[in-house]
Amino acid sequence: MQHRGFLLLSLFALLALTSAVAKKKDKVKKDGPGIECAEEWAWGPCTPSSKDCGVGFREGSCGAQTQRIRCRIPCNWKKEFGADCKYKFENWGACDGGTGTKVRQGTLKKARYNAQCQETIRVTKPCTPKTKAKAKAKKGKGKD
Repeated sequence: MQHRGFLLLSLFALLALTSAVAKKKDKVKKDGPGIECAEEWAWGPCTPSSKDCGVGFREGSCGAQTQRIRCRIPCNWKKEFGADCKYKFENWGACDGGTGTKVRQGTLKKARYNAQCQETIRVTKPCTPKTKAKAKAKKGKGKD
């Protein structure tokens, strides 16, 4: 009977400890890098360690305190509007024969780390000729 009581007490203590650690992790993620600060953290852009994408660091400040945290810029990201500005994009428009490009618009969905983002952006890409895509598909089917 005493062993059972000891096991139950140990289990309860373990659960309480795990819950406290989980709450502390949530607070660190929400408030910043775990340093108490009376003001709000102000974060700079993510600066890659090498080239223009990949793992890097972001510097933040809160009052007189400064902190560096790891961050990552995807290598396929559009550099004009930065990795901290998340947009919801419409479908691509029709191909403009005069310029040979397609256009679509994006509306700001989320600005991470207090980034300065444009509310709406327009992006373009070259049109792809449909005839080449259809010809490639037919060639692939004929080789079976």
